[in-house]
Amino acid sequence: MIFFNLHTHQFTNQKGILELVNQYPQELDSSIPNYSIGIHPWYIVQERIAIDLKIIESKLKDASCLAIGECGLDKKVQTPLDLQQEVFERQLVLAEKYKKPVIIHCVAAFQELIAIKKKLKLSVPMIVHGFSKNIEVANQLVKNGFYLSFGKSLFQINDMDLVFNSVPNDRIFLETDTIEKDIKAVYEIASKYRNLEVEEMRVIISHNFNTVFNRINK
Repeated sequence: MIFFNLHTHQFTNQKGILELVNQYPQELDSSIPNYSIGIHPWYIVQERIAIDLKIIESKLKDASCLAIGECGLDKKVQTPLDLQQEVFERQLVLAEKYKKPVIIHCVAAFQELIAIKKKLKLSVPMIVHGFSKNIEVANQLVKNGFYLSFGKSLFQINDMDLVFNSVPNDRIFLETDTIEKDIKAVYEIASKYRNLEVEEMRVIISHNFNTVFNRINK
């Protein structure tokens, strides 16, 4: 039984778990078998953008690099939003060029996110990781073709079960991000909220993994 963890910052190398490990251009561990790579809006260094993008593009050709990200927009940090948007869009262009899904960090900028997707006419899958907002935001994102990944919020936010249950099966992923819990615990609470067996949830996520990442999950 394979459990897919869409987004984690720790490579645990556990049997039966496929982890998509988040990496940054300047801190890359090439021994990790499945990873994403991107410029996070928290860590934009203007003098280093060009070289970081070159590193990202070189790694997008690697079979172990399954996605670009996490990257995106965050209105609660001091980095100017126009600079964040420029860096984000340049990564999205690379994602489209190499046909890689995008793992998105978005804080208080969902309208801008949707507008960018429309402006660039993106065809690659785009996944908002760590989703913790309300049903209205979830519905709007799904309507505009985004996938939503859940993890920490399922344990910490009241009524998040209602939000999670509002998202269609073919638009969900599960993750641990930086929490201490095992991905199997995330599957367990997600299955409970949806009144499913864990194996049924595993099948749903495996199907979405196959669809989005164009890989066979055996």
